[in-house]
Amino acid sequence: MARRTLADALLRYGLGLPGAFEDHPWGETVLKAKGKVFVFLGKPGDALRFSVKLPTSGERLLDQPWAEPTGYGLGKSGWLTLTPDASRTEAELCALIEESYRAVAPKTLVEQLDERAAAPAAKPAQAKPAAAKKPARRKA
Repeated sequence: MARRTLADALLRYGLGLPGAFEDHPWGETVLKAKGKVFVFLGKPGDALRFSVKLPTSGERLLDQPWAEPTGYGLGKSGWLTLTPDASRTEAELCALIEESYRAVAPKTLVEQLDERAAAPAAKPAQAKPAAAKKPARRKA
């Protein structure tokens, strides 16, 4: 997947989370939930590089060459800046965005996400069985 297409896919995924919206402070694209940033997606046109808060997987990722603590003191609070290589899948990166969302978003929005995930898939409409035909009367 091309870098720009992947960045667009990550943006769409993040915007699909409950209460998420796009904002542009400092000329960057960020995604917020209830006014709190959960992902910094960088400036338009930049190479794919984004920052997320990863309280669960952050330490493990710091061993990777494509992850580093985020600057401006955010790294001390569990934020990582990721410059994923081509071997990273869209699903893997979306999972990191979701982890950040869960760390930053209010409980009520996280509960909505959990409810959405737990909802059974809509069952396809099934055709009603045809009514049994009555046997034709025989004339005697």
